[in-house]
Amino acid sequence: MNVRRRLTTGAVGLALAATACTLTIGSEPTPTQVPTPVLSPSSVPSGSRSAAAAMKRLCEAPRIGSGSGVTPEGPTPPEIATVEQQVETVRGLRYTAHVAVKALDQEQIDRRLSRNFEKTYPVDFYARRSQAWGTIGVIPAGTSIRDALLAFATGQVVGFYNPANKQLVYIGDSELSLTERFILAHELTHALDDQHFGLSRLDSVAARCDDEAFTAGLGAVEGSAQFFATQVILRFPSDAPLGGGGDGGSLEGVPPFISNLQLWPYGAGMAFVQRLDDRGGTELVNRALTTFPASTEQIIHPDRWPSDTPQPVNVPDLGPSLGAHWRDLDVMTVGEAWLQLMLELRLTADDAGRAATGWGGGLYRAWTDGTRTAVVLRTVWDSPDDTQEFAEAMGEWIGGSAFIGTPNGIWVDVGFASDGATLDALRAAVDGSP
Repeated sequence: MNVRRRLTTGAVGLALAATACTLTIGSEPTPTQVPTPVLSPSSVPSGSRSAAAAMKRLCEAPRIGSGSGVTPEGPTPPEIATVEQQVETVRGLRYTAHVAVKALDQEQIDRRLSRNFEKTYPVDFYARRSQAWGTIGVIPAGTSIRDALLAFATGQVVGFYNPANKQLVYIGDSELSLTERFILAHELTHALDDQHFGLSRLDSVAARCDDEAFTAGLGAVEGSAQFFATQVILRFPSDAPLGGGGDGGSLEGVPPFISNLQLWPYGAGMAFVQRLDDRGGTELVNRALTTFPASTEQIIHPDRWPSDTPQPVNVPDLGPSLGAHWRDLDVMTVGEAWLQLMLELRLTADDAGRAATGWGGGLYRAWTDGTRTAVVLRTVWDSPDDTQEFAEAMGEWIGGSAFIGTPNGIWVDVGFASDGATLDALRAAVDGSP
């Protein structure tokens, strides 16, 4: 629950949730029709060679910190107590326990973030994911997702609440600027929501490497904090200056896809919570924190929460068809937000949004022989029209290097490879897969 220094509409949050991808196209073959059968959720393969089994094998769960809690030292500072009361008022809830709050300088916060980062982001896991994303083409080849995320965080975060030890740290003093008050309101909302709804439940989602479900849950959590912190600023106006805390950091060298993914839960999440509040007040917001949204589609389209759940998707093991030394590299669930942000790298935001709407489920599976890489992205859609629109957008995005299978009108397979020969072999493998 970190807060980033830069301002857009007041302040923007930063989530260190990992994702990324890239694309290398060796040739431009004619799109191939792939006979992909329609699978009901109950019939999606789950055996040892399934994508689900591969994702479980490849998953390296982050090491979650201690949940022992931090004993608050002395009384709550008056400036903090004031913001706590304001958060309680707009949130319609009361703190059930004293919140441990500690003021730090930027260097101390960066040290804490770096220590937590080492535990949370396994080196090998993100090296493999970086290779897969580089092959898809959403980040430049050779980019390290892990290094980009650390660069994104360091010097940017001026406060965060840790559900593991229940402590809030921030940069600030007794004379709170408008920015610092927003940051405190955001993080104190996290603390209040955690006391009532148990935000550490997201840890179990992260532990099974379900990126789509994690990002959706994070959208609800960060959306709540953004929405109610904004309400604090609007309902309790102040003459305090805007600035305060942090040196601003730098996003130099951070691929746009990664920075956009990290910021997505805050903007989209706030819009989601706003819609819920308009429709059913804080009671409906509380339900979304009790039962996290299952997909980013539900965040983008609040009317689809909670009933429109994702359809399970499988990509068969094509490694043996590619060669004797090919093995699984990475498997990741892919949702509407991930696809939309990917498409926005090369298409207009409106075109990307339309093409990603109608998502019903998605997953990519990547393989490597130690030198070369191949990736198949499989998505399922709500209707044949949705399928066709996404397929056409992807065809434009990758310049025609795609495998598209729509025998029943709702499935799309897209293949990516590190070189032309591998792309041809992958196309043949996909064409011959069940």
